[in-house]
Amino acid sequence: MKSHKLNLLDISQANIRLLHLTWFAFFLTFVIWFAHAPLKPLIMESFNMTADQWKALLILNVALTIPARIVIGILVDKFGPRIIYSVLLTISGLMCIAFAAAQTFEQLALFRFLLGFVGAGFVIGIRLVGEWFPERQVGLAEGIYGGWGNFGAAAAAIILPTIAVMVFGGKNGWRYAIGMIGVVAIAYGIFFYLRARNTPKNTAYLKPKKSGGLAVSNRRDFYFYLAMNIPMYLILAVLAWKLSPAEIGLLSNTTTYFLYAILVVLCVYHFSQIYKVNKDMLKGVTTQEPYKFSQVAVLNWSYFVTFGSELAVVSMLPAFFIDTFPNMSLAIAGLLGGSFAFMNLVARPGGGYISDKIGRRKALSICVIGSGLGYFALSQITPEWPLLFAVITVIFCSLFVQAGAGAVFAVVPLVKR
Repeated sequence: MKSHKLNLLDISQANIRLLHLTWFAFFLTFVIWFAHAPLKPLIMESFNMTADQWKALLILNVALTIPARIVIGILVDKFGPRIIYSVLLTISGLMCIAFAAAQTFEQLALFRFLLGFVGAGFVIGIRLVGEWFPERQVGLAEGIYGGWGNFGAAAAAIILPTIAVMVFGGKNGWRYAIGMIGVVAIAYGIFFYLRARNTPKNTAYLKPKKSGGLAVSNRRDFYFYLAMNIPMYLILAVLAWKLSPAEIGLLSNTTTYFLYAILVVLCVYHFSQIYKVNKDMLKGVTTQEPYKFSQVAVLNWSYFVTFGSELAVVSMLPAFFIDTFPNMSLAIAGLLGGSFAFMNLVARPGGGYISDKIGRRKALSICVIGSGLGYFALSQITPEWPLLFAVITVIFCSLFVQAGAGAVFAVVPLVKR
């Protein structure tokens, strides 16, 4: 009897080519998303920014990603991942160039807020890779996609400070470094559209009959689904409050109240779309295959404590090394800060592979517990620590965090395609 090993050797060249096309697209989205973090001193000097303004910039960088992932998911279901990834890369490249050309802090904040949309790129690839790889190999394939793609954050931290300082030099070196990434993203968006395909040959791309929300199986799951969306709008409301005169003061009271009103309208519209998709089920008529929405909730929280925490660390780690070890140069801080995301190259595929081998639940539990221990260890780092020990601690933590994210990727396509 022929055994089936969990590797990619028996997959066709077309599948492997698609995987490489997709992870590099994801890689570019992460370079764009975190291009500013390792260039903090240069950007702050150009705009005479305060610490509060920089913190606001970091918050703005991830704010739009929350609703963007829902929007992108709907568009991918409707139009397919090929065209959506191409459009996302092209538009994000233009926004990246605009960010590099900003002349005021307000312009900088606006384009950084809009660039949060690029963080939705992972949604596209996870669907695309899920279409191209069989169930017994999807964990490893999704891990390679996620891990090599997330390495873009490390690449930004390692490469961009060097390019800004040594290649372009001067106080505007950061502008040329970030603008260059935008040009590359636009070119690759066009290339991706020409070379990628939604599905293998002779395979139909499955589209939902109704778009705008996720179809659930029963009334209890419907109300659970609604409740799980409420925190997203609360988080965005907190963001508006943080930028209001009551806190940092980047927004006026009028603008803050206007944003609150917009969030209420969006929430009502979003919930109406969820009802539209599920109204037949609520009336007792359903034709779809049932599944447990609680599995989606578990994956949400698992991704929150793995990838969600990774976003915070990647954004702040270069600055943390500079503040903790004052004699460190910008280039070295970027290199060490990038070490956290660097482990994505092996940790994410490893998490997916382990999930394929020992089971989804066990692998995810081990990774989440290990992540908690790793973050506790990170919290103990002080200036008295030898730098080598600090780096080892960062790598230890990142292995569990990113393996956990890889394990989540391995489960998602199996819950509901």
